[in-house]
Amino acid sequence: MKKIFIPILLAGMAFVACTGNGGGTKEQTSKKQENKMKTIQLTKADFLSKVANYEVSPNEWKYLGDKPAIVDFYADWCGPCKMIAPILEELATEYGDSIYIYKVNTEKEQELAAAFGIRSIPSLLFIPMSGQPQMAQGAMPKNSFKEAIDKVLLKK
Repeated sequence: MKKIFIPILLAGMAFVACTGNGGGTKEQTSKKQENKMKTIQLTKADFLSKVANYEVSPNEWKYLGDKPAIVDFYADWCGPCKMIAPILEELATEYGDSIYIYKVNTEKEQELAAAFGIRSIPSLLFIPMSGQPQMAQGAMPKNSFKEAIDKVLLKK
């Protein structure tokens, strides 16, 4: 697949290599919002129908969604992936119906991960409604995610 992604540069981004140690989950401390959106697991078939059908258009990005999205390429054994998982769940609740947050398990969806050149996890694909998606690698704090969502996805 032709490389069409531009690396995302975010202030305050903390690059963390996946070493398999550490991680764990954080409890959500606030459940005040009524909108209980959650992250959405994707298979390759789901990706082709909801995000982009790169098999039909291998040289051109055509986003199929109706709102901006983040795709988290992760693995269950990855410590940094475990660190950002609760953050992504919190963001899914906070942003509700304004964005999708998808998750792709690279161990189960190896063909999909290979199609996007995923060599390091977590890798995050930020998909705005118009323009090219941007790829970021490594874990980052919640405030950096919010900055990327607001500036790259929602154009605030």
